[in-house]
Amino acid sequence: MKIDWNKKYNTISVYTFLVVSAIILFYNFITGIDSVKIKLNGFISIMMPFIIGFTIAYLLDFILRFYEIKVFSYKPFKSFLEKFNCKRGLGLVFTYLTALACVFLFIQFVLPQLVDSIFGLVNDVPAYVESATKFINETINGLNLDPYYMTMISEKINDLVEFLIKASANLIPMIGNLITGLLSSVWNVVLGLIVSIYLLIEKEKFFALGKKMTYAIFSESIAKRILELTDRSNNTFGKFLSGKILDSFIIWVITFVILTIVKMPYAVLISVIIGITNIIPFFGPFIGAVPAVIIVLFVSPQKALLLVVIIFIIQQLDGNIIGPKILGDSIGISAFWILFSILVTGKLLGLVGMIIGVPLFAVIYSVIKEIVEEKLKKKGLDPDTKSYL
Repeated sequence: MKIDWNKKYNTISVYTFLVVSAIILFYNFITGIDSVKIKLNGFISIMMPFIIGFTIAYLLDFILRFYEIKVFSYKPFKSFLEKFNCKRGLGLVFTYLTALACVFLFIQFVLPQLVDSIFGLVNDVPAYVESATKFINETINGLNLDPYYMTMISEKINDLVEFLIKASANLIPMIGNLITGLLSSVWNVVLGLIVSIYLLIEKEKFFALGKKMTYAIFSESIAKRILELTDRSNNTFGKFLSGKILDSFIIWVITFVILTIVKMPYAVLISVIIGITNIIPFFGPFIGAVPAVIIVLFVSPQKALLLVVIIFIIQQLDGNIIGPKILGDSIGISAFWILFSILVTGKLLGLVGMIIGVPLFAVIYSVIKEIVEEKLKKKGLDPDTKSYL
């Protein structure tokens, strides 16, 4: 017997089946997300030496290129290196010596003072809290406020004091756990260093291999587009990260020198906080300024006010002179999109997202912009945004 299939109902059935299947798969994914996270964390732990190695190689590649392109291009070096064919090997030696020298200088001169500042701060917190509480209570009593408001303010102050004491008490254990975690991952760091050396030695071959696989998998036009996007992403991330690290280092040095001159308490600790948080675009100065000012506020309100003025001047100097000179127009997006990218990627990826969010969004923004402008041109419309104001 011949069955007369209705095409309309066949189509509806197929779409219904696909929708139900998608719902079931999504439900299974949501209910089993903990097991997915466990497997993902296990995979990340296995790949950690390679992740660390790639990160080290990517950061040190800027130093390697500086030696190979800038330093080794002089005639005395060039003739010698061409004769013995040791440009890459000598460049790697100088690159890792430079990195080790930076680490050694930090451990030798900065780290001891940083540790002393942290321990000194923790030991002095109870005395600072006591004097600050006494000052606040005297100020409140002098205002002759209503008893209800007096009680409410006193409770809030007591809660704040308890929080500060607990935070200071947990600071040293937290640092100890951090150091323990770093020491436990020493083997991964060692393996990462080895991986980074191999990556830098044969980086051109790895690039060629990736290019070869791209052309093999995709059509020629799509492969060219992928490689162009990869090159653009590398340039955007490279310029931003290297420029931001250099910018933050300069800000750290300037902050330390100024704070030392004005005899600011905990100058090393505060300058390190300002320098590290400066790597985060837009929010970095605020994130660094708040704990720095709170630390100094316990010692001297006048010094805290002076610190606010110093940080404001330094950030104005950085935002208007130092930052633009170093970074230039490496991002190419407005302040609104910078804020948007930091908030979104920071929520998804935490601190790492706040650091890489801006260059990541800049690449996505440039791709979307090109697609929109190409479609407008095909329709015979003006791609310039000003035409639509």
